[in-house]
Amino acid sequence: MPKFKYTIKDSYGKTLTNVVEDFSRESLIEKLQKQGYFVLKIESVSSEPGIEAAAAAPKKTKEKKFTHKKIKLHDVISFSRQLVTMLESGVTLLRSLEVILSQIESEKLYSVIEQVNRDVEHGSALSEAMAHHPKVFNQFWVSLIEVGEAAGTLPKVLNKLSFYLEQQAHFRSTIISSIMYPVILFFICMGAVSFFALFVGPRFESIFTTMGVDLPLITKILLGTFRFIKEKFLLIIGTIAVAVFLIKRYIQTPSGRFAKEKFLLSLPTFGNIFRLIIVERFTSQMAILVDSGVPILQALDISQRLVDNMTCANVISDIKESVRRGELLAAPMERSEFFPGMAIQMIIVGEETGELSKMLKHVANFYQETVETFMKRL
Repeated sequence: MPKFKYTIKDSYGKTLTNVVEDFSRESLIEKLQKQGYFVLKIESVSSEPGIEAAAAAPKKTKEKKFTHKKIKLHDVISFSRQLVTMLESGVTLLRSLEVILSQIESEKLYSVIEQVNRDVEHGSALSEAMAHHPKVFNQFWVSLIEVGEAAGTLPKVLNKLSFYLEQQAHFRSTIISSIMYPVILFFICMGAVSFFALFVGPRFESIFTTMGVDLPLITKILLGTFRFIKEKFLLIIGTIAVAVFLIKRYIQTPSGRFAKEKFLLSLPTFGNIFRLIIVERFTSQMAILVDSGVPILQALDISQRLVDNMTCANVISDIKESVRRGELLAAPMERSEFFPGMAIQMIIVGEETGELSKMLKHVANFYQETVETFMKRL
């Protein structure tokens, strides 16, 4: 009977290693999973020196080719989905990471997963290994996977995470697709105005001048504007470029970022849509965190760091302090006056019925559909 060396984690997160005899690798995986262990690695152990030498001999591997360097959203979604599928099929974590490594198209993500695989191989938990790469796997990822490892439900948690990422990718794609058309039209209009100012306007002005006719006031203003644009064209372009540079630098500062958010939220109609996008992001993150078993205070802390809006982050901070003092979630949300009334009413129902995560999902879906409808109409 063949021998296998296995590395597993128990329900307390402790790493265990042993060598046993079994009929096959699949049979041993099934036995260990039934006993409640999370299988990290299983490898064959042979007493034949020839086989051991062959296994120890270095293998020639083809140089990995990548389609792009940076990490795109679809790269992370693909990694998450592949990991879910393999873990649900009973493949060990290390073997899953090794297989996924051969399919990654991003050079940067490959190096990250390679390091994660190496850390797990040396006994680190997956959440701990991912925490070393916060730019790729933020606190949202780490907390969810940590909960999944502790409860032995890692595939289930990863499945929820994958669904969330796919939903956010679709939402982002809808917004970008809707914005592209007016943006293109804007630049076409600016190009048309520049063309008339630089080439068409001066010709009309010379024709009218030679005719010696008295032009209407609006025509004089239009031709004067074209003349000014032509004479000061480089100055105008330079001024715009400097202004854009200074504004970008300013909004990178805390005060500038806060001023930008305040301005966007104060816009008629668009300010409300901007607010709903933030609410959707907050409620969708809270929904998956609470549903996965993350404590409410920890979920609020994670959402505060991931919401990417200083105004909302300050609101969440106040909510967190109120919840820490024993209040329910809905009361401080209502006092903040940041969240719409419908969202607060849904959360009140969720807290009263014990279905908070379900109600948070409904709120997120409702506002996602509202924003998508608005963007399509726009």
